[in-house]
Amino acid sequence: MKLLLLEDDTILSQTLCEILNQHGFDVTAVEKGQQAIDMTFENSYDIYLFDINLPDMNGIDLLKNLKEADDQTPTIFISANADIETIARGFDVGAEDYIKKPFMPEELLIRLNAKLSNKMIISCKDVRYNTLSGDIFIGGKKLYLSYAQFRLVDILFRNIGKAVEKDELLNVTEYHSDNALRVAINKIKTLLNIEIKNIRGVGYTIESC
Repeated sequence: MKLLLLEDDTILSQTLCEILNQHGFDVTAVEKGQQAIDMTFENSYDIYLFDINLPDMNGIDLLKNLKEADDQTPTIFISANADIETIARGFDVGAEDYIKKPFMPEELLIRLNAKLSNKMIISCKDVRYNTLSGDIFIGGKKLYLSYAQFRLVDILFRNIGKAVEKDELLNVTEYHSDNALRVAINKIKTLLNIEIKNIRGVGYTIESC
């Protein structure tokens, strides 16, 4: 799991990096808000861990700007600010959680894992797809797909509400023609009982669930 840590306290940042790395997180650590903005433009993360009082900007304003740019990455604030007004502002701009400093590392890990566990599951009607394990369930019953079928489900479910270009779908599967892809999409629609729309000249999309 990729995590972006924004913390200007060097010692705390190093400590958190060591603990998080030990528990399987791939951590990128920065000290300033502008550095965080640059990293979010260049990379994709599973979760953000942001301090609020920063040398160059306020962490709450940073998250507000990211949300306005349609960045929906789950975010946890870590801050010594314990006043209700600051906490409320943090949640108002879209934070998933707020941890007051000082805190125990175990508390942070519990909260991180809780947020990521929720993010791992993508649901559509009766279908539940665990993006971490790769398991697909329909009504509680596990579904077994071919590799190519699984790749189709994976990319379409990760982009629900967005159009996935036909060439991209062809590149990640073993299908080598438009007709083969069309047949495969129709089979997936039948197996999962969901609507996958063909957008002429573009590709395919699961519009909504």
